[in-house]
Amino acid sequence: MGIIVKQSVKGTVFAYIGLILGFITTGILFPRIYTTEQVGLLKIIVAYSSLIAMGGTLGITGATIRLFPFFRNDKMKHNGFLAITLIVGLAGFVLTTGLLLIFKPLLLEMNADKSGLFIRYFYYLIILIFFQIFFSILDTYYSALLNSVHGTFLREVFQRILIIAFIVFFFFDLITFHQFVLLYILALSVPTVYITATLIREKQFSLRTNFRFLDRQMVISIISMSIFSILNGFSMIIIQNVDVIMVNSMIGLGAAGVYSICFFFGVVVCLPARSIYKIANIVSAEAWKINDLKTIHDIYEKSCLTLFIIGLLLFLGIWINIENIFHILGSDYLSGKWVIFFIGLGSLVDMATGANSSVFGTSKYYKVQTALLILLVIFLVISNLILIPKYGVVGAAIGGAGSLILLNILRFLFLYFKFKLQPYNLRFVYVTLIGIAAYFIASRIPVISNFIIDILIRSTTLTLIFCLPIYLLKISEDINAKSDEFLRVLKIKK
Repeated sequence: MGIIVKQSVKGTVFAYIGLILGFITTGILFPRIYTTEQVGLLKIIVAYSSLIAMGGTLGITGATIRLFPFFRNDKMKHNGFLAITLIVGLAGFVLTTGLLLIFKPLLLEMNADKSGLFIRYFYYLIILIFFQIFFSILDTYYSALLNSVHGTFLREVFQRILIIAFIVFFFFDLITFHQFVLLYILALSVPTVYITATLIREKQFSLRTNFRFLDRQMVISIISMSIFSILNGFSMIIIQNVDVIMVNSMIGLGAAGVYSICFFFGVVVCLPARSIYKIANIVSAEAWKINDLKTIHDIYEKSCLTLFIIGLLLFLGIWINIENIFHILGSDYLSGKWVIFFIGLGSLVDMATGANSSVFGTSKYYKVQTALLILLVIFLVISNLILIPKYGVVGAAIGGAGSLILLNILRFLFLYFKFKLQPYNLRFVYVTLIGIAAYFIASRIPVISNFIIDILIRSTTLTLIFCLPIYLLKISEDINAKSDEFLRVLKIKK
């Protein structure tokens, strides 16, 4: 667990910095500077490109996580593994671009009435698809080299700093909205160039091939893993993006803008988990390779507790400040209040189930997880078709949260019955009770007219009442160890 804790702490620091930058971008600047249609355009471009790029990797990222341990050999440049993944990525880009152009008339027809602005920028999807495919491949490869932090920094921090700079240019009329869209796409593309340069600088970028290493069994394993990884990743991307796409097509670009902004506040709850999942994938794959069930259990149990504590604090912090959030967003976004609640609740359940996707997805039963995801996609689409016409953007949030909760329940049940993995104990009850008490006390603070001061006082009170018992009762070994390390840096504890 050492490498997971070390890298997840660094990754979480970057995630929190990215959270602040994301809040500045999505929570403050976007709603105040752009129309809901313009915000919807930016979000829908990312949603479509992410969805298509997932298929464009042809599943090689999943195969990397599962099979790289068998290729690992620094002297032999890992037996040409990077070159194989890049060839697959290039083939995937050509294939997905061709399919995009074939289905162009259908996509344009779907968006013609309610999302005309999207049509103008259709071809820019191709640029984003290219860079997203190769960022996914290179970032996964770098994580397989046991460095999952760099990609987190590029996506969560560096990219968002660029976007904020370009928003400032637009605000001061230095650029037009069209020019901003181009620079926005540039900001989303730059991390791919940066991570490529980093790999070259560290002498980890090699185009050398070694096809002799690919025996028949290995080729079959790569193809099998890639196929199921495509289905797996494609399903997750659909779960993450189909709601905003369906809101856009069923209600309009303005509603998609409202939904995407409020959705951001909900997924803030599970944002710190990303860095843990990235490195947990690699460590779990190494552990399954030698059937080290003790390490698997430790990863599962500790990630559940640690992420639940962090997630509960964030969920309570957001909901206790919900009125203040809409002081920032403005009245145009009030219809998305319960979007924040339901997406946040789904994210909290996802945090409470820890690195279950890593443990499940790197085991020999990875095909079962894919089947579950496909079923969940079907459930999500059907629920959205029923709920969006009835409840609007809130219906999309209910469908998304319900799908995520159901998925995690099914993962838990499978891991329990198949491997007897059960990560929960009385500590989770203590954390829940502490959270309820902290929320009850902090919510009794009288409302202060200055919403910024109100946020500071309310959030500080909640954090202190929540965190002090967690630390003093030593509920989480990992949190206490890192807290002690931080206190020693501040010279508060020896």
